[in-house]
Amino acid sequence: MSLEYAPGGLLAVLVPQANTTVEAELRHLVPPDQAWIAGRLTSGKATIEERLCDYLESYATAMTQFANAPVSAAGFACTGASYLLGCQREDELLADLAAARRHPVHTAATAIADALGALGARRIALISPYDERLTASCMGYWADRGFAVAGVTSVGRETRAFHPIYSLESDAAVHALDSLRTTDADAVVLLGTGLPTLRALRTVGARGAAPVMSSNLCLAWRMSESARGRPPSAETLTGWLGGGPLGWAESLRRASR
Repeated sequence: MSLEYAPGGLLAVLVPQANTTVEAELRHLVPPDQAWIAGRLTSGKATIEERLCDYLESYATAMTQFANAPVSAAGFACTGASYLLGCQREDELLADLAAARRHPVHTAATAIADALGALGARRIALISPYDERLTASCMGYWADRGFAVAGVTSVGRETRAFHPIYSLESDAAVHALDSLRTTDADAVVLLGTGLPTLRALRTVGARGAAPVMSSNLCLAWRMSESARGRPPSAETLTGWLGGGPLGWAESLRRASR
């Protein structure tokens, strides 16, 4: 069925409880003929890794927040949880959820993998907002997905702010990308749905030798294309990386005035 504000499809996204970045970036990324609704992944645990494990265990239950909304595609906007789940279990879980919900379901990590695959990228450079332990898990995940990690640039930090990742500013991504402008990797990936990245993608990403993508951009692209019944392709992804099919870069520019 077609919705008044979503003739191109309704997207459903599940967001970690204190993440303040996903919705702010989807506002610019999702094309205007599509709409999105958000639910929350919640946990009362003290550490990031404990919370990620809670999110994993609640994926199926969390999807019920959308009830019988006519969702065309859904996504889990939590890259870190995938590293703890592992590729095989992640793929099995998404297949089970897609069958139960009767629409495609992606994680931010599988969306990145699809984007890299569409571009034919095998050697990747990572920009990580995580601590050392989660970064190590992250590197293992991407190796298991068949990618060679050419290097990792960390933008993580010790902080007393409400969250070590969600409190980062886009300058962290800008500076990290500047340091990788001469990388010999096939692609550069800004990890973490909580890391603000759109300004970095718009102002720095296009100047480097390799294509640059982020967790939120890849997830938005994958959900959007799935909602239209289209498989991953280099043609559509290139348009998104260049500013979006209908102008996320321009939308961001207007909002930044």
